[in-house]
Amino acid sequence: MSINPVRLNHAVFYVADLDRSVAFYTQVFGMEIAASEPRMGAAFLRLPRSGNHHDLGLFGVGQNAAPKTRGLGLYHLAWQVDAIEDLQTARDLLQQVGGYTGESDHGATKSVYGMDPDGNEFEIMWMLPTEKWGEFDDLAPVLPLDLPGAIREWSGVHTAGRIVTEASA
Repeated sequence: MSINPVRLNHAVFYVADLDRSVAFYTQVFGMEIAASEPRMGAAFLRLPRSGNHHDLGLFGVGQNAAPKTRGLGLYHLAWQVDAIEDLQTARDLLQQVGGYTGESDHGATKSVYGMDPDGNEFEIMWMLPTEKWGEFDDLAPVLPLDLPGAIREWSGVHTAGRIVTEASA
């Protein structure tokens, strides 16, 4: 017997400065504040095309909190985009705000990596259609990403599954 989840519903971070983190995620990801809880110093954010109540929770713990260090625990979260061109947008925007940390081709997925102001790492990824995984069905290499080439090859291919639009929300 096992638990049978269908996907990760949301993530929650402790952050040093709640306002700074809300500004980062609303600017970089286009998130909106879905709810807040001032007594707890918390904000709950939703992606613009999400049908979820909230996708990210932020709890402000103050500037004196110890900075994140590499070690056991969460490494990063992966945010899937629907179109390969969205990776170029992510790369450009993350470079503008000083949050870009790298990029990789993982065979079945193409990824751009970033970090928020508190050092929380994330991946912006686009996935090939499952029928195109081929040799990467059971592999996850870390290769250099040729983003212009990937855009030429996969432009117009959508893979994120069901996306909520305003009309269907």
